[in-house]
Amino acid sequence: MAGAGSGAGRRPTRQEVNRRREGAQFVGRRGELAVFRETFARNPEEPDFPFLFHVRGNGGVGKSTLVRQWEGAARERPSVVTAYVDDDVHDVFEAMEAVSARLGRQGHPLKRFDKQLAAYRQRRHQAESVVPAPQPELQGGREASPAGTVAAQVGLVGLGMVPGVGAFVGAVDPQQVALGADRLRAALNMRLRSHDDVQLVMNPVAVLAPVFLDDLAEVAERCERVVLFFDVYERTGPVLDGWLHDIVFGEEYGGLPVNVQIVLSGQLRLDSRVWGDRLGQVTDVSLEVFTEEEARTLLATHGVTDEPSVELVLRLSGRLPLLVDMLARSDPGTGAGRGDPSETAVERFLKWEQDAERREAALACALPLQIDEDIYRAIVPEAAAGSYAWLRGLAFVSPQEGRCRYHDVVRAAMLRLQRTRSPARWQRAHIRLADLFRRGRTELEADIRADPDDRWLDAAWREHQLNETYHRLCANPRTGLPEALRQCAYAIDLDVATLRRWAQILGRAGADTDSADLISWGSRLDSAAEQERPGEAVLTLLLSAAELDADGRALVHALRAAERRGGGDGEGSLADGVRAVSLAPDTALTHAALGETYRNLGRHEEAVASCTRALELDPGYVIAYGSRGDAYRNLGRHDEGIADFDRAVELDPQYAWAYASRAQVYEAMGRRQDALADYDRAIGVDPLYEWAIGSRAQLFERMGRFDEALADFDRAVELDPQYAWAYGSRARTYEAMGRRQDALADYARAVELDPQYAWAHAGGAQVLAELGRFEEALSGFARAVELDPRYAWAFGSRARLHDTMGNHEEALADYTRAIDISPGFNWAIGGRAELYGRLGRHEEALVDITRAIESDPSADWLLNVRARTYLRLGRYDEAVADCVRAVEIDPEDGWNQMLHGVALRAAGDGQGAEECFARALSLFTGAGEEEALLVLSCAMLDADQAAARCEALVGLAPGRGVIAETIEDLMFLPGAVPEAGPCVDAAVSRLREAL
Repeated sequence: MAGAGSGAGRRPTRQEVNRRREGAQFVGRRGELAVFRETFARNPEEPDFPFLFHVRGNGGVGKSTLVRQWEGAARERPSVVTAYVDDDVHDVFEAMEAVSARLGRQGHPLKRFDKQLAAYRQRRHQAESVVPAPQPELQGGREASPAGTVAAQVGLVGLGMVPGVGAFVGAVDPQQVALGADRLRAALNMRLRSHDDVQLVMNPVAVLAPVFLDDLAEVAERCERVVLFFDVYERTGPVLDGWLHDIVFGEEYGGLPVNVQIVLSGQLRLDSRVWGDRLGQVTDVSLEVFTEEEARTLLATHGVTDEPSVELVLRLSGRLPLLVDMLARSDPGTGAGRGDPSETAVERFLKWEQDAERREAALACALPLQIDEDIYRAIVPEAAAGSYAWLRGLAFVSPQEGRCRYHDVVRAAMLRLQRTRSPARWQRAHIRLADLFRRGRTELEADIRADPDDRWLDAAWREHQLNETYHRLCANPRTGLPEALRQCAYAIDLDVATLRRWAQILGRAGADTDSADLISWGSRLDSAAEQERPGEAVLTLLLSAAELDADGRALVHALRAAERRGGGDGEGSLADGVRAVSLAPDTALTHAALGETYRNLGRHEEAVASCTRALELDPGYVIAYGSRGDAYRNLGRHDEGIADFDRAVELDPQYAWAYASRAQVYEAMGRRQDALADYDRAIGVDPLYEWAIGSRAQLFERMGRFDEALADFDRAVELDPQYAWAYGSRARTYEAMGRRQDALADYARAVELDPQYAWAHAGGAQVLAELGRFEEALSGFARAVELDPRYAWAFGSRARLHDTMGNHEEALADYTRAIDISPGFNWAIGGRAELYGRLGRHEEALVDITRAIESDPSADWLLNVRARTYLRLGRYDEAVADCVRAVEIDPEDGWNQMLHGVALRAAGDGQGAEECFARALSLFTGAGEEEALLVLSCAMLDADQAAARCEALVGLAPGRGVIAETIEDLMFLPGAVPEAGPCVDAAVSRLREAL
């Protein structure tokens, strides 16, 4: 026996044997089965190869049975893998995930897709948690514009609009983000701190689908054929149509492997609006009821051959394959129950089952939407409790990975029978089921995070809530509707797929109870979910519901406030927040929601007041602490911010956002080690928390710990090879390390991944300028400001490049544009002042630089700029005074010491100058200081040393940009120290030769 397994190949699994048995018993549809089998004898590269099937027909004609037979026929082949997807999926992501799971169970997981999907869900949760908008700061030299800051403060959260709760549906639905995408992008950029995170959250299909197809291609390379089945397509088609059409016929996401076949199965024709131009390439398989011959053949296989029984089954079933099979299995030729032909097939089936307990169990199990063994045992008579396997074997029951469900045709008939026979018993049964699911979700709540609203993030909890809602609606549509509508508000707060589930549940309960109100609500909610802004559309619809009480309306207003913030409607958001508080003034959630609105509008004092009121009402409201803590941070009230974040993580030790936000406060306080520790904690809680990883990398960079910064950026790229922001940020670290070629390569990779990434275009342009590739640099800056016309740093950097190239008018225009965009942009103000000085427009230079120093008195470099202006004007004492202040601010800066020496020499203090020059020389000791040492040698009037330094600098081939800047620094000296003229002339001449 041991040799049989190895010599003859592996033994089949029990499932394979079962499929063979079912295939052998399959009766009818021989032609349709043959059509599919024949495709395996053909080359899929043939132009007319049937790669896309659509099986269609009315309910009960056997579509699912045929599709399962097709899947069995495919799986009989040794190198064919399949994936079967039904209406358990409600959006594209769940469909791709289901395919990956099915292929994974056959040894072919889509590993990169699974990893990217996990990253998507984690990033979306980060966005849900409202990572706080940071203080305006330079990013690669870029300062946020006022308009950009407003956009960055747009809140995109869900429930309560405070960190950590709910999703803003617009950020995960491509139709919504298409409207106002720029505003959403700006807001998310500030919250996620990662451009690629923004791309993933705003348009996840565009990011995930290519990875899905790449992984699928690898599976297809290893297999003869991959077959994807999408059953019950009349339900899933509205959300899957566009994606499937694009992956089959489009090129946006990449190519579909030629040996992948797709089978769609549903009651309706394919939507011509989506498939119209490709319907000629779809192999249409239309199923009708059985022919009489097929029906008789099936009956004969089950022993039903006597003519009266055959005639009765044919009449009762209408030759509908499902009912023919069901009745055949139930009356194997006994002739039982021939009388009373007016009774329905379902009633007759129940009469033919001789065991009364099983008949009752069959009826009871029609009530739930799906059944597992636990549900079965809870609702059937005790005598039938051990018969779950019997139920799963019934002809109209479809097993589904541990669960099973009734065919819609049979279930509808059974429900109708029970509801009309005994309305009171019907109501009691549904209440009992609702209570069963309530107990299930209550048990789960004990393991869910500290904040009760986080339960909506738990899929198992939502499933219990969904089923409880359905059964309460069935028990009493009128009393169940108000709470069901509240659940819809929570559902839209999570994502569109979840809302569709709730809309379908209302519609399903309406059909099962014959309630026009429920059917109408289900239809209207489903239609609202298809709008360009589904969140706001659904919430506005809910506000029209007379069934909602004041608390329910307050909840909806609070949620709509978040949706409006997401669309950039700050005033509308505020109006909704205020209305929510007026409707429910004693509810912590509404005050916390209003506080978050104020915070995102930059009204931080009011945010603190609202969050404080929320905490008075509910001292354990975790996210109110987080939101108030961030408001304190924005107000500079760091100790209070730390206290709130301390309390938040005390209440919820898994609150990663709070750790990362507290780290930001520590950074603002200069407590870098504490900040690092908190970033470590955040990443420890959530190893995929890329915002925290990126923030830690940036802190490492600011601390000069470049190797650790690179390690974090490398980790981010490893987590997501398509992570353009990580490449761009790593490029900036390479710049700081002097590794310009590595920086240029990373900027190029970032732009390749995202051609719309303005910051990466500008960063790459800056490196090109430093390498002396001026024309390429100008093109990069031009592209950056084209993509972002309010990109102040790009205008300022291009101004500096124009200045270096001698294009003074263009430089002044760009400096002025940068300052107009961002009036507090001191770097640009200082640059324009320097240019004014070189052009002899000294008074204008003084106006600019004095204004900048007033806004930032501690900026030593600004004092140096003004000192140089004073030197040009011959106002030496004032120049010396500014240099003294600069040295006091940073005595370890060699340039501060050197300029102080120049000012002293110009003022006639030669000895003081020499002392300053000596201190500067001791500070210019590291690698890469050749430029500074050359300027210092000229200032010290050491011609021989200057010549040597000049050759050393040229020998490094630093690039045209560095040489041009060195010439600019040298040219300043003769005006202040005329004796330096000959030395400077010689050095400048050699550098220009090198250019």
